Amino acid sequence: MAKKTSYSDQLMTTNVDSLYQRVSSYLYQAKQNVLRSIDTEILKVYWNIGREILEEEQKGIKRAEYGKAILQHLSERLIKEFGKGYSKSTLADIRKFYLTYSKSDANIFHTLCGKSDIGLQSELSWSHYRLLMRINSDKARAFYEIEATQNKWSVRELERQINSLLFERLSKSKDKEGLLSLARKGQEILEPSDAIKDPFILEFLGLPESPRLVESDLEQALISNLQQFLLELGKGFAFVARQKRLTLEGDHFYVDLVFYHTILKCYCLIDVKTQKLSHADLGQIQLYVNYFDQEVVTEGDNPTIGLVLCTEKNDAVVKYTLGEKNKQIFASKYQFHLPTEQELEVELKREVNLIQKYPQNNK
Repeated sequence: MAKKTSYSDQLMTTNVDSLYQRVSSYLYQAKQNVLRSIDTEILKVYWNIGREILEEEQKGIKRAEYGKAILQHLSERLIKEFGKGYSKSTLADIRKFYLTYSKSDANIFHTLCGKSDIGLQSELSWSHYRLLMRINSDKARAFYEIEATQNKWSVRELERQINSLLFERLSKSKDKEGLLSLARKGQEILEPSDAIKDPFILEFLGLPESPRLVESDLEQALISNLQQFLLELGKGFAFVARQKRLTLEGDHFYVDLVFYHTILKCYCLIDVKTQKLSHADLGQIQLYVNYFDQEVVTEGDNPTIGLVLCTEKNDAVVKYTLGEKNKQIFASKYQFHLPTEQELEVELKREVNLIQKYPQNNK
């Protein structure tokens, strides 16, 4: 016969559970603080090692062979004393680390030199910085540092964002001041257009680029990989619903995906297409947006955003279907492979030519 649990035993279990949650939260936070402290100390050490290597090279013969010899001999001695973590290639990265950031006005320079307590970038690990140093553009590198810190990107996520050319995608239509702002502040979302990328990169779905792909399969793949899709959508998107039904006098319509943007304070409706954008697609998303604005949004919500994801689009069709005053409806391409800089350059030239052909103030 099973032993009955007394009220006092139940109370004890409940109290211990609550106590455990509180205590474990302290331990978890302490562990995170220790790990961050270790990362910061490693960066300080590597900063100083890089400086010492560079200064020693500058004292000696100014030839590449001399620098290589220094790294080789130093590596051999450090490995004997401290283990395998000081290979010649690692020391070369450490040297590059100092060279890269001593020439910039990045916060980490001041932090590591003890001149300031600022420097959020010092929360990043050495593995993050090894990726960042591969970026040649100072502006792009600064952007990824800020975004990786603010969004707490893992090393793998940072690598994906770099490989997907996030900075280049966001900066496609920005002027000089816009580029500087990206480098100094990261991605700022002040209006609906700031939250929309073009193209969207969906390589994480593992789907082939095939004309036989059906919309339901693509939609299901996005839901099955919702965490990665939210990262690709960017800051502020929260998932609300799939296949949201709208009923108009007995006729039913279904919005593929519904999100709420926590920064812009508005709903974002996404319609997924597996073919080139048509004016009918824009009319459909306009219907959904109008319905939400009139029947769903509540006090405090801003006007709804509509986004059509398509394999190809014609910006002139978008412009003349929606009109120049449109601020709510967008169309973006998507692709299932990581882009190249050449592909984005071709896309940028296409947009510039379109603007010249169809000027914004064409009256």
